Amino acid sequence: MKRDAFFDNAKVVLIFLVVFGHMIQPFTDGSKPMYTLYTWIYTFHMPAFIFLAGFFAKGSGEKDYLIQLAKKLILPYLIFQLVYTGYYFFIGKGEGFDGIFYPHWSLWFLFSLFCWHILLYWFKKIPPILGVAIAVQIGVLVGYFTDIGHHFSLSRTFVFFPFFLAGYWLTKEHVHKWRTRRVREISMVIMAAAAGVIAVLPEINSGWLLGSKSYEVLGSPEMGGLFRLAVYALAGIMVVSVLSWIPNTQYKITYLGGKTLYVYLLHGFFIQFFRQADLFKVDNLFDVIGLAIISAAIVYLLSSSLIRTLTQPFIEGRIQLIKRWWQRTFDKDSTLQS
Repeated sequence: MKRDAFFDNAKVVLIFLVVFGHMIQPFTDGSKPMYTLYTWIYTFHMPAFIFLAGFFAKGSGEKDYLIQLAKKLILPYLIFQLVYTGYYFFIGKGEGFDGIFYPHWSLWFLFSLFCWHILLYWFKKIPPILGVAIAVQIGVLVGYFTDIGHHFSLSRTFVFFPFFLAGYWLTKEHVHKWRTRRVREISMVIMAAAAGVIAVLPEINSGWLLGSKSYEVLGSPEMGGLFRLAVYALAGIMVVSVLSWIPNTQYKITYLGGKTLYVYLLHGFFIQFFRQADLFKVDNLFDVIGLAIISAAIVYLLSSSLIRTLTQPFIEGRIQLIKRWWQRTFDKDSTLQS
């Protein structure tokens, strides 16, 4: 699919929020402003990211596509499961290896993304509205089973699948209709109201937004289904609201939207080290701005040509960037010698 500045800009914003959200998470306890900011981001940033992943899954279902997808997702998943296990031990976090089916931290997304493409094989045969409705129903029902949790990333796979499926069925024309002045005006009110409600109401368990725990664990075994429906509605409205403000202009950083997998997989090395070393603190607005700047720097660094060249064999299972670097270096040396 031809690259579109709007979608690349959206991915840049969302991957920044992923890094920034992980950066500020340790400072949410005991701080209502930080809790409000963190929770507000989590009402939409992963649903929106998953929605975009579904949007670019138009070729899903073909045999060759699934083979390539396994190389792109399962191979790095297995590699980074081992790498993060060693890294946690190195920094003194003390987490052991729980097996390949208990994803370390953010690696759940790779495993779930592969599963979502598999689910598309059946769901794309169902009329769109009916299929999304069934996916929502499944996402609600899984919360009643305590055995469906972090293992195999099953809970998140089913809970977030409706956003992936919605992205699969919607077209560029549908998405661009959200970018009208009227929608933006309404979305501004919605986003501000969401932040205000989060700030005023008592704190909620973030598990409702993460989708990884059962209703019993979250403390609402009977009414959990209704709460999840409310979370679905909020997330859907917030996704539309945020995307309506994404510009369709090609900026100097727009190209970073094509490098988000590298940022997603690698930023955990920074975040986990910062948390373990307890390097930062948040006492005022300038501290928050500083964390935002550091998050942006991490996104830029991990999108750089150097980092991608060094890590492409592990993330994509290819060495094209290394070959290009070698050819440029070799050709340069040959030219100088001649």
